Amino acid sequence: MRSFGFRSALVALIAAAGMTLASAAHADSGTIRISVVKGGWFIGASGGSGTLTFRGRRYPLSIGGLSAGLVFGASQTYLSGTVTNIYRPSDVAGVYGAAGAGAAVGRGVGAIVLSNEKGAVLTMQGRQTGLMVNADLSGLAISLR
Repeated sequence: MRSFGFRSALVALIAAAGMTLASAAHADSGTIRISVVKGGWFIGASGGSGTLTFRGRRYPLSIGGLSAGLVFGASQTYLSGTVTNIYRPSDVAGVYGAAGAGAAVGRGVGAIVLSNEKGAVLTMQGRQTGLMVNADLSGLAISLR
């Protein structure tokens, strides 16, 4: 009787694992390009635009955000990379948060990994131009246009 219970539990565990893997297998990825202008004096603001390419189609994006802390200067950042763990284009929309510090004088190169509340993960790299010094808490909001 214990053997039957053990086999039943093992089959249920394998079925649950299979459903989890099947669910994760349906998540897809795309490419993303954004351009963001940021400026501020203690409180900063950023805005820009971009493009998501997902399953062969292009979707225009709007970018906005605020930062608070030590923010001084202005810069323009161009980032490109991938967005993973999305099921539909709207999954990329949401708020992405980051805390950090940095400085850019002239041209700088950077990389960033962010995620939103829907589980979308942005992995981007690019360049920043301008004069910007920051040690702040930042929020970046992406929406489909």
